[in-house]
Amino acid sequence: MNDGSPVADVVARMRQRLDDLPPELDHRRIFLGTYLRTTQAVGDAIDQARFEDPAWVEQWDVEFAELYLRAHDADLEGGTPSRPWRLSFDAPPDVPALRHVLLGINAHVNYDLPQALLAVVSDDDFADPFLMDRRRRDHERIDGVLAERVGAEDDELAVSGPRNLLDTVLTPLNRLSSQRFLREARQKVWHNTVELQKARMDGPVVYAKRLAELELLSAAKIADLLRPGQVLLRLAVTGFGVTLPPPA
Repeated sequence: MNDGSPVADVVARMRQRLDDLPPELDHRRIFLGTYLRTTQAVGDAIDQARFEDPAWVEQWDVEFAELYLRAHDADLEGGTPSRPWRLSFDAPPDVPALRHVLLGINAHVNYDLPQALLAVVSDDDFADPFLMDRRRRDHERIDGVLAERVGAEDDELAVSGPRNLLDTVLTPLNRLSSQRFLREARQKVWHNTVELQKARMDGPVVYAKRLAELELLSAAKIADLLRPGQVLLRLAVTGFGVTLPPPA
């Protein structure tokens, strides 16, 4: 990753927040560390020209990270982040490390990612089928970058705390499931982005209503993740992403 690039700047800001976390919030390092490393991986993929429009992906990646950093900072400063992030941040510190990661991914992918995409895709862009096909393909290429990180991130989680026998037995399944969940969630993200763009065309009131629907759906998914039990097995049935229904 090129020093001085916008992604490198975001990574540096994430690292600073890791350094600044107070001891009582040490469990927040689990997701933040995972996100920092995956952001570095995306930055490396941009440098390696793995995307059709690297400049656009870089801009989008930074917009995406900003939404997390604003939620993180708001929570630490006594503000009110979105409902999905509040639930994620308020999770008991002693829940398994994997669940902390899944909670953060859920809030960030299901709720923040459609907003980040809308920030870098104008209404005129949506009217250009050729351009939107390029945007969608680059959106999907992120899956490949993240899938390459699953094994390494699982190894990172292994040192975050002890695992029971069932967790150990399920590790290969968990890695395959994680990759499938990422693909499934991103497909739903694209659908939700299109739905939010339609609402944006109808004005700020309609957009705010649809975004509130997405916030509720994402929060409900996080509440489900907080229930006891093998979360990945449950997600295999219910899915990871959320889908905005047709407007009422």
